Amino acid sequence: MKVYFNNSCKICKAEIDLYKKEKIQEIDWIDITDNNLATEETSKDSKELLRRLHVKDGGKVLEGAEAFLVLWKKMPKYKFLYNFFKLPIIFNLFSFVYEIVAFFLYLKNKKQLKLAKKK
Repeated sequence: MKVYFNNSCKICKAEIDLYKKEKIQEIDWIDITDNNLATEETSKDSKELLRRLHVKDGGKVLEGAEAFLVLWKKMPKYKFLYNFFKLPIIFNLFSFVYEIVAFFLYLKNKKQLKLAKKK
């Protein structure tokens, strides 16, 4: 399984760093920042990849809340999150809130990326 995340987003990086500590062998962590291979592997453009977390499991690419469910399911320490957030009503709420938070992180990070390119 490959997890495509935005390492240039401080909040995203902090969360992924927690997950990396679990040292799950079957998870490859892919930073999507300026990564053309990530766009090829996911068939998503860089803007789409920046917008949400993506997971490629087998041949299927999942994004957003669904991607988190697949990720948490693979991690024993975080499986309780999978079990809770997979419940239909909870998942719908989680998806809605995730999209709002991800949108604002995307807007914040777009500014960071523009500033980095100017330097």
